[in-house]
Amino acid sequence: MTEGNKKSWERVWATSTHRRTQTPMGNHQLDWVTGPIPGGRGNLNSCLIIVDISSKSVKCLPCHKEDTAMDTALLFLNNIISACGVPKIIISDRDPKFTSEVWTNLYDILGTKLAFSTTYNPQTDCLAERMIQMMEVIIKRFGAYGMEYKDHEGYTHDWVTLIPAVQLAENTSQHSTT
Repeated sequence: MTEGNKKSWERVWATSTHRRTQTPMGNHQLDWVTGPIPGGRGNLNSCLIIVDISSKSVKCLPCHKEDTAMDTALLFLNNIISACGVPKIIISDRDPKFTSEVWTNLYDILGTKLAFSTTYNPQTDCLAERMIQMMEVIIKRFGAYGMEYKDHEGYTHDWVTLIPAVQLAENTSQHSTT
């Protein structure tokens, strides 16, 4: 390979690599909704919020506060990676589940960069952080006092069964940057 071809190839590779990181579900920001959420179906009392930074879509995964790092990794693997592919970057806080050996080894093998944010870090995506905060408010309000809702057919729903509707509303609403 000549020097000119090598530089041309490096430019193509750099461009394609950059494009890959901008694809939907390529970069994620993760956070937990915890606190006063009464157990929903299956005593689910926490929710992992995942925001795709490029498309601003949100995914909410109900779970247990007591879940281990392995449980969290499997939840992410089964619900996000299986549907969208392996992310390039995951941004999260320094929760012990995200800094555990299980989590870091798994994403090292998959080639995903783990980036850890600090509170009010200006380098994290502000819109993604606002979306996470908004989802936290919605989930806590739906889960307040163990409230259940009846639909027009008389079926009872708790906060866990309302998650798909909340995701749909959030993912189809227009944001200030879209």
